[in-house]
Amino acid sequence: MPSGVFDDALIKHLWSTDELRAIFSDANRVQKWYDYEAALALEQAELGVIPRQAAQEIASKAKVANVDVEAIAAEIRRIKHPLVPALRALQALCRPQLGEYVHFGPTTQDVLDTATVLQIKEAHAVYLRDIKAVGRELYRLAEAHKATPMVGRSHGVQALPVTFGHKCAVWLSEMGRNHQRLRELEPRLLVGSMVGAVGTQASYGPQAPELDRRVMQRLGLGVADINWQPARDRFAEYACVLAIIAGTLGKIANEIVILEHNEIDELAEPFSEGKVGSSTMPHKRNPSTVEAAIAVSRALRYNAAFMLECMAVEHERDGAAWRGEWKALPESCLMIGGLLATMRYVLAGLVVNAGRMRSNLDLLGGFLLSERVMFALSGKVGKQTAHELVYEASMHGLEHGVTFEQSLMQDPRVREALSAGELRAALDPTTYIGLAPQIVDNVLAQTRASGWLD
Repeated sequence: MPSGVFDDALIKHLWSTDELRAIFSDANRVQKWYDYEAALALEQAELGVIPRQAAQEIASKAKVANVDVEAIAAEIRRIKHPLVPALRALQALCRPQLGEYVHFGPTTQDVLDTATVLQIKEAHAVYLRDIKAVGRELYRLAEAHKATPMVGRSHGVQALPVTFGHKCAVWLSEMGRNHQRLRELEPRLLVGSMVGAVGTQASYGPQAPELDRRVMQRLGLGVADINWQPARDRFAEYACVLAIIAGTLGKIANEIVILEHNEIDELAEPFSEGKVGSSTMPHKRNPSTVEAAIAVSRALRYNAAFMLECMAVEHERDGAAWRGEWKALPESCLMIGGLLATMRYVLAGLVVNAGRMRSNLDLLGGFLLSERVMFALSGKVGKQTAHELVYEASMHGLEHGVTFEQSLMQDPRVREALSAGELRAALDPTTYIGLAPQIVDNVLAQTRASGWLD
């Protein structure tokens, strides 16, 4: 029976992907433990710490396919230790005496922390790939719609014209910074642990620094400057950056939901053949995919808070704080993978209703252009006076149900300052998009120059 959203056959597709589930599976976790043990044994043999024959035996047998993961799990429950049963299973595979050199020096957290980093390293490559894919879709949309006028909204209501490409360029720029954040934290995150019980490396002997360097090089990781078992900022930072990325994606998803409202009808998520919106209202095309993305984004952001709680470690090691990470960190990694995949799909098939964007610009009867008219008048009557004139005309028009143009032309001061033709030209929303197309071009050029989409 499934125990949660990540392995529930009915809804797991909303919360992650098969690719991420494989990375954070029991089998891959145990394999990463064995990768550590194999690397350690091989490098200890190179330095003469253990017999070369023992190292070769351990490395050859350190394959999860050789053990029964369910049996290891049962033994973990029996003896209440998260690693020893896996070590005993590996030792049992080795020839007598040679298996005695399994786990020669490390403490449990050395192995489990490093294995987690190895899992994250696999997932990290997936995230970078999918962030680039999302970025390419945003680049495409920004370029295609850099001059497509639409309503810009502030505080939830119509403000001034903007372009849809400008909106997409904002998202693209933000995703570029998210990509940069992931790359910048790699040297801090992708390091292993080989410090022993309290961080002094006493159990590894005098060759510990060289052994540490060699083991991590074999595993493809960096060497930590000091014990990080009581310093959980590495994982906390990663969870927080994943939450930031989730914040960006969740915001985009929420914007699509809002702009998909029938009353607005400017965007729509992809509609696939056979998709059903409602069990009782057959006409509906619900934004169900982006709604799911919003839910995942929220959950992921809350996980970041829990990871910050796990930074409160007592003394040199703290099992309570550490065990909290076992829940929150894999969950965050699973969710961001699913969220990226979902939003990549949505953006690739996003329906852009440029016609409705244009008609919504006229929804307020011209009041959307109040700023433009104010500045047109300011050269004739002064900026503050122009603000008062336009404010009075706006309030009068909105309260009496007349268009902005009609309300303005009822004021003799406006008629003296602007001709009917000048006013009509000022009220064309498609010609008041400012520098939006150039701004989009600048963002696209900077994106190309940075190379993060390559």
